[in-house]
Amino acid sequence: MIALDGWREYMRTHDHKALWALLHPDAVFESPVVHTAQRGRDITFKYLAGAEQVLGGPGFRYVGEWRNATGAILEFETEIEGITINGVDIMTFTEDGTQIVHFKVMVRPLKAINLLHRLMGEQLAKAAG
Repeated sequence: MIALDGWREYMRTHDHKALWALLHPDAVFESPVVHTAQRGRDITFKYLAGAEQVLGGPGFRYVGEWRNATGAILEFETEIEGITINGVDIMTFTEDGTQIVHFKVMVRPLKAINLLHRLMGEQLAKAAG
């Protein structure tokens, strides 16, 4: 799965050009704090780049992985502001495995969701200018 390898490389390097190339033009992003799915590469890129800024610090690590022919689930853990965050990134890839077409994030516990809601709002506002 080329896209999964690309995702891991993105999380290691934080290379936004690489993230853009990984996303299919019709990519869909589902967030634990946004009611509706976000559709399209532009908005998916904004959310994933913002999430990487918020979550992808030195304590971030993947602790589990499950794959099938068209996707992967990566379980992650990190700690922010004294709150341990546990979640999963659920990815679906194009048929040839080169791009991400669907990315869903699920997070627990409730304290972590509330924290991420605040931090992602701040990050997206900062990115907007």
